[in-house]
Amino acid sequence: MSGKMADLISVARGQKPADLVLTNARVVNVFNGEIESGNVAIYNGYIAGIGDYREAKKVIDLQGKYLTPGLINGHVHIESSLLDVGQYACSVVPAGTTSLVTDLHEITNVCGLDGIRYVLQCARRLPLDVFLMAPSCVPATHLESPGARLDVAGIRRILRLKQCIGLGEMMNFPGVLFGEKNVLDKVEAANGKVIDGHAPSLTGKDLNAYIAAGISSDHESVSLAEAKEKLNRGMYVMIREGSSEKNLETLLPLVTDKTHSRCFFVVDDRSCYDLLNDGDIDAVVRKAIGLGLNPVRAIQMATINTAQYFKLGKLGAVAPGYRANLIVTGDLKTFPIDLVFYQGRLVGEDRQSLFDAPKLNRQKLTGTVKIKPFVKEALQLKISGDTMPVIEIVHGQIITRKRIEKVVISQGIVASDLERDILKAVVVERHHATGNIGLGLVKGFGLKRGALASSVAHDSHNIVVVGTNDDDIYLAVKEIERLQGGLVVVADGRVVASLALPVAGLLSGESLENVVTKLAKMEEAASVLGTSLSSPFATLSFLALPVIPELRLTDLGIVDVLQFKLI
Repeated sequence: MSGKMADLISVARGQKPADLVLTNARVVNVFNGEIESGNVAIYNGYIAGIGDYREAKKVIDLQGKYLTPGLINGHVHIESSLLDVGQYACSVVPAGTTSLVTDLHEITNVCGLDGIRYVLQCARRLPLDVFLMAPSCVPATHLESPGARLDVAGIRRILRLKQCIGLGEMMNFPGVLFGEKNVLDKVEAANGKVIDGHAPSLTGKDLNAYIAAGISSDHESVSLAEAKEKLNRGMYVMIREGSSEKNLETLLPLVTDKTHSRCFFVVDDRSCYDLLNDGDIDAVVRKAIGLGLNPVRAIQMATINTAQYFKLGKLGAVAPGYRANLIVTGDLKTFPIDLVFYQGRLVGEDRQSLFDAPKLNRQKLTGTVKIKPFVKEALQLKISGDTMPVIEIVHGQIITRKRIEKVVISQGIVASDLERDILKAVVVERHHATGNIGLGLVKGFGLKRGALASSVAHDSHNIVVVGTNDDDIYLAVKEIERLQGGLVVVADGRVVASLALPVAGLLSGESLENVVTKLAKMEEAASVLGTSLSSPFATLSFLALPVIPELRLTDLGIVDVLQFKLI
């Protein structure tokens, strides 16, 4: 390495030609917030210097366009795109994302360490830096049945991986507050590394206790007051703008001259549809600028702020010694992504990928849907009395509300109430064929006919179904079993539309465009059945997540998240 460093120094001093010089650039300086003109010399994947450089193997004249650091997505679950890793990279890299931080807890909950190995093996062949946070919650809680479990020894093993930079979002905040040994052992195992948080609605002394455990960030704030308290207590605030969770407009007033360095942008979960039609972190930057944020500050919050929080020393800036992960844009206000460089190599142009997705063996990640045979009568919901808890969907958010509703009962069996939009919800365990089936009610989907089903159900990814009748619910489960994972729309006893997700029951091997086309048909079919939700399958996927208030349904039953118990 010393020889390469000596050569880099020689290029920086103008004594040796660069590999690439980008001339006539307007460089966005994320350190001082200014824009400076100059040429940028690149050697061996690193920036040698900014100045009057001209000699190089290749010269590209930027003609006065802006040169910014490549964007860093500081918290993303790539599995939520429904795209296999290579196809995901082909989608986000041309949009300017050259680095991302992920804990992979979705695929790990299904496939364990095999899932992590697969993603990292793909990443090594891609022009995309994938930094791993060890998934702290596999499973997220004891209130659901995952496909795999990671104990403290497993966490330590992952933390030793070269690509691993810290501990992923600690969703089990009650476990932290109540001092559960296995939870605290995981936190202590990551001592000295970055530890991400996940603390929806946590406040006061409970928030103090959570932060005191060494947890240093949060992406779950949905109100300005909540985000401000977390920032005041020393947390970094990840401002999230995903597909289901849109918090940017609410939280942007938090960003001031005094606080901006403690804030950065993330997407958390972003659908393939949004990736195709809107973009990735670049879309968040554009929206922030449109809401009035200074363009350079918006870029800082998608680059250097993220890099500094995660201690990614040579990423996030256009400066000597930094990785040549770069974006060229012609307009800082509308922020189009014209060119994308990864380690000095052109990998994206006009939002088109200039590389191919690698083809790897997925054998260990297929055939993951294993359901114990059951009869349709197992879906019957029986209660004593005439009221029960109902999960109420909150449009535009992943939180839910707990309602106690009078229910329709026919011959001792609870039925869907279409007039009041109260539908049957079912979660079927699909990893170990245990036969577990959770039954409940949900309000807010708006279906008048049929059923919607998915094997994408955060975080344990059992099969989740919402429907108007047991016949269609049963058929939807059987179709997902046949597909070995996917999304399904059923109506009047037949499968209306489906999208196969054979990789861990979470991912498609098809291109972004193909997956989006099929997903659009799925959502159109769901709309015909009456749903008013803009992204019904995204909403469905969070119905079984027992770490987001207030009420959820898992394969073990109805969960009151605030009480952290099955009810």
